[in-house]
Amino acid sequence: MLKVQVKRFDELSTTELYVILQLRSEVFVVEQDCVYQDVDGKDFKSLHVIGYNDEDIAAYTRIFKAGDYFKEASIGRVVVSPKYRKDGFGREIMKASIAAVNKAYGEDTIRISAQKYLLKFYTSLGFNVVGEEYLEDGIPHMNMIKN
Repeated sequence: MLKVQVKRFDELSTTELYVILQLRSEVFVVEQDCVYQDVDGKDFKSLHVIGYNDEDIAAYTRIFKAGDYFKEASIGRVVVSPKYRKDGFGREIMKASIAAVNKAYGEDTIRISAQKYLLKFYTSLGFNVVGEEYLEDGIPHMNMIKN
């Protein structure tokens, strides 16, 4: 089971920030073979949802209030460390992120930009596809909304 903490950017330790950026790079840039600018300046205005397995950062998302990224509140940069993918931490970090959006922003409507291969996973969490498929960094994505 994950121990989850929600932090503003200025509350992250340098070590936490380093590990988060390293994990995002490991998965989104190296594993998924996407050359893109992960450090996009949006980390300053988001809340960071960090899932710890003991002392390891095992899962992570960042959340935004309505208007800061999309018109709706949103969850992005959903990532689970490869060594913990069989442990159900993706579901745990998403449930914690949904709860964090509700608590921090008082929002029930949440938008995500989901990689298409994960539609079944996000649908199981209450998200529904809106709009057409699109490519983001060469990967098929779908917009999804949870009300």
